[in-house]
Amino acid sequence: MGWDPERYLQFDNLRLRPALDLIARIPAVQPLRVVDLGCGPGNVTMLLKERWPAADVLGIDSSTEMLARAGAEHPGMRWEQADARLWQADAEVDVLFSNAALHWLDDHATLFAHLSSQLGMRGILAVQMPANFDAPSHQAIRGLAGSRAWRERLADSRMGAVEEAGFYYSLLSARFHIVDVWETVYWQRLTGDNPILNWLSGTTLVPYFSRLGEDERGGFSTELGEMLKAAYPVSPDGSVLFPFRRLFMVARNPQR
Repeated sequence: MGWDPERYLQFDNLRLRPALDLIARIPAVQPLRVVDLGCGPGNVTMLLKERWPAADVLGIDSSTEMLARAGAEHPGMRWEQADARLWQADAEVDVLFSNAALHWLDDHATLFAHLSSQLGMRGILAVQMPANFDAPSHQAIRGLAGSRAWRERLADSRMGAVEEAGFYYSLLSARFHIVDVWETVYWQRLTGDNPILNWLSGTTLVPYFSRLGEDERGGFSTELGEMLKAAYPVSPDGSVLFPFRRLFMVARNPQR
């Protein structure tokens, strides 16, 4: 089971909010080359093109499914399949943007050094990553995956990870002249039947589901769904509040 663009986009209005907030914090510049690293289905890439219509905007992702959706929906744009850890720009980048992608990768000290080296002397690195890994939802996933019934198949599955904000501030301050790091908690109002399970199924649960057959995915989802209902009670209006912490950073003017 790979990435499902349709499932991912089920909550596209909420998933776009952090990307819009990050774009808004990028200063008024006129870049020639903009890269969206981890572009997914391309909806955020199009926001970058709207912000800088004269720029050459490139969307990069490792998922065949996501890039197929991006190419079908936005045929006039440039898309490239690549691993962020190995990707090498063919010319200096002015804005390197990544929304909700880099938490999937290990060794951020090496990764961020590599990405910084792709920028021109006035380049900007703008990154947003989920930082919700200690939330009840994510604890439930890890707990269930490590239980006797599931550990043989799922115990070493990875949901991604980030360091604390201070780690990135120190890391980037050693490489850029101007660094801004902040966190935001989005109090997301979700509706529908077990909406938090639906939310997680489009992102965090993908590596877990990929190790299971269809029947097993159903069983795992049923167990997890009950745990999520207990952790996030339904409000009187039938909705569920799902607080979600995210980590942002904008680093400008690399040190040479």
